[in-house]
Amino acid sequence: MNEKEVTNVGYGAMELNYGRITLTAKEAAEYLGVSYWLILEMAKRKEIPHVRAGKRVLFRKESLLAWVRDREATGSQTEEIDSAKGSLRKLQP
Repeated sequence: MNEKEVTNVGYGAMELNYGRITLTAKEAAEYLGVSYWLILEMAKRKEIPHVRAGKRVLFRKESLLAWVRDREATGSQTEEIDSAKGSLRKLQP
């Protein structure tokens, strides 16, 4: 095994680089600039494209980009967390 086949994936773990096509929820949250908990909640409500593999929630980078473009093109309503109730609410533009 040469050095190009092995990448450090965090937490000190080593993993073969097979050119993954999915992101974990944590990676997807960082990619989109949202919190880990928000992306999991959105996946639970089926508001964002994802797949489940056992207990893991995975996201394809291409699907996330298409989802962002679609939301941007349709001018969808913005969501924000209502700090008083701890829930999401929709804001009218």
